[in-house]
Amino acid sequence: MKYLRRLVWYIVGKLSLIVALLGMLSIAFYFSMNSSNIYIIMKDGMAKRAQVVMMGLPEEEMENYFSPSYLNRDPVLATVHNGTNPYTRYRINGIDHRLKMEWLWCWPWEDEATATVVERVPGIDGRILGEYKTTLKESQWSVPRWESGRYKVLLAKENGRWLIKNLERTALIDETKKD
Repeated sequence: MKYLRRLVWYIVGKLSLIVALLGMLSIAFYFSMNSSNIYIIMKDGMAKRAQVVMMGLPEEEMENYFSPSYLNRDPVLATVHNGTNPYTRYRINGIDHRLKMEWLWCWPWEDEATATVVERVPGIDGRILGEYKTTLKESQWSVPRWESGRYKVLLAKENGRWLIKNLERTALIDETKKD
């Protein structure tokens, strides 16, 4: 009886160790899967947002990345709608958009995630439109810089896909300073 009890406790101990290890591996797998999905949504979504503002691309595609409630209150997109967009006087051919994720947290069993990212657009390929050359001084012909910044991002999983629910700029980054 004594040996049987030892055998049972040995098997239970090993099985509990295996179950704990499999549980940790499952959590790590789902965390990494959510992290990669979130990173792709943020990188593509922030790039699309910059392209809509600078290049005049259609806004409909942004619904793949942002929740409709955020799109209605985004201050950057508001410049397109209220006529204060500084890029309307320019023809932008391309941009060098960069996004660096500094922090991300999302439990595998939750439908919300938070992240901190840094968005930069160090290069903008464009020139002023012909009709504005006569109304603006030559010193104003260069394309204005994109306001780089650090953002706190809240994402939510809706209908099985991640969407940016809120985007809050926490700091401006001066691109004119060299690191």
